[in-house]
Amino acid sequence: MTVEEIYRSLNRRIPEELRESWDNDGLMCAADCSKEVRRALVALDVTENIVDYAVSSGIDLIVSHHPLIFKPLPSITENSNISRKVIKLIQNNIAVISLHTRADKVSGGVNDILADTLGIRDALPFGEGNLGRIGMLDEEMSLEDFSYLLKGLLNCDGVKVADACIPVQKVAVVGGDGKDYVRDALELGADTYVSGRISYNVMEEALEMGINLIEAGHFFTEHPVTSFFQSLLMKLDPDMYVEIVDSNLIKLI
Repeated sequence: MTVEEIYRSLNRRIPEELRESWDNDGLMCAADCSKEVRRALVALDVTENIVDYAVSSGIDLIVSHHPLIFKPLPSITENSNISRKVIKLIQNNIAVISLHTRADKVSGGVNDILADTLGIRDALPFGEGNLGRIGMLDEEMSLEDFSYLLKGLLNCDGVKVADACIPVQKVAVVGGDGKDYVRDALELGADTYVSGRISYNVMEEALEMGINLIEAGHFFTEHPVTSFFQSLLMKLDPDMYVEIVDSNLIKLI
């Protein structure tokens, strides 16, 4: 399949209509949309390391969650890290497709995967644009036990916890930066809220609000979507080689 055919197919599965108005995603970069894609790479971010790996590995297409280009580029020169990547990608005829907030919302996307991974059953959309998911655990458990379970399931380096001194069973999740959805989850009766990033001020108000808060890391709450992207590509063309590459460069020391 060509770059253009793949993008059209992905658009049908993950429609542009789901994209937030402030977002920028889609076909980010393509020197030749008619190029046949034999080898693809899937990553959360299009870092320079990812681009260099794609060049050295003969990759034709990168599919990412976070957009390669989020804000307009005032110029395309080697003086900007984003521009350097765009130049290198075009020089090596590597296309990039980024699927961001629409992949957060879509059925089977970021937040459905996060809910399923954490054992949340009958998860329903909530929040602005129905981005988040909320549902029930099979059994009530302590916040400490749930936090350790979550840490293992997401393979996190660590988690930050704000304890409201209530047990965990009705859980809401928003992958990535979810600080703006805490009160939506609270209004729906969630006793626990999980996201990649929650602001300090919100975290310190957890006890007063009466909701447990768990900050599990932006990367770790969204990285599982790479398997979703991989499966979509492999269904489009079973002969295509599709590799998932870890793009996380932020480490705890």
